[in-house]
Amino acid sequence: MKKYLVVLLFLMLGFQALAAGDIEKGKLTSYTCTGCHGIKYYMNVYPTYHVPRLGGQNEAYIVSALKAYRSGERSHPTMRAQAGSLSDDDIANIAAYFASLK
Repeated sequence: MKKYLVVLLFLMLGFQALAAGDIEKGKLTSYTCTGCHGIKYYMNVYPTYHVPRLGGQNEAYIVSALKAYRSGERSHPTMRAQAGSLSDDDIANIAAYFASLK
């Protein structure tokens, strides 16, 4: 049984590595993101709120958030418009890029 768990763990880790995005492509694709999310202490005008910096953020979280904006599950008009044109590969690449920043 222990042997099967070890094999399953290695398979899961392998699939995660395959799903990881391309950092260099993400850097190119995320140029519009940095206009808001790359500015320290940036505040949105309306509605007023702090725009989070994405550098160093968890990759899986960014993927999940962008897919939720794209589907309309998260309701922010600007983010929905930005994410609406992104493919799954674009999202994975953007997430990999921002997660790589420290």
